Amino acid sequence: MKKIFILSAAVVVFAACNPEQKSAQETDTTVQSTNVPAVLAADAPVMKFEKDTYLFDKITQGESVSYEFKFKNTGKTPLIISNATATCGCTIPEYPTKPIQPNAEGTIKVVFNSEGKMGLQDKVVTVTSNANPSTTFLHLIGEVIEKK
Repeated sequence: MKKIFILSAAVVVFAACNPEQKSAQETDTTVQSTNVPAVLAADAPVMKFEKDTYLFDKITQGESVSYEFKFKNTGKTPLIISNATATCGCTIPEYPTKPIQPNAEGTIKVVFNSEGKMGLQDKVVTVTSNANPSTTFLHLIGEVIEKK
């Protein structure tokens, strides 16, 4: 009886460790709800930026820098930006809330407030959309010098 118990426990352990079996979570191919419609990769919108990095050189502590990142939807379907977030509260992105049609252009305005910042800065804005790829990173880079 003891041998049967040990044997059955071993079978359960080996079955649980089987790498060929995937959990329901791993095999689920449904699209997660993001309020952005799923599009086939071949037809997906493509967000093509003129520049994804803006170098603002040197500014004095307390000054603000504003830049508009211009882009074009070079894909075949409307581009929907679902979110644009910055690495800190000192950087505020504003993005279009209406769909950008194929071959149409748009801008993402980013304002960096240097109050309380010093030295080299690389502020990253993460743009999430239904484009291919779905995540794009924009950078504002420069140096904040001490207020005299």
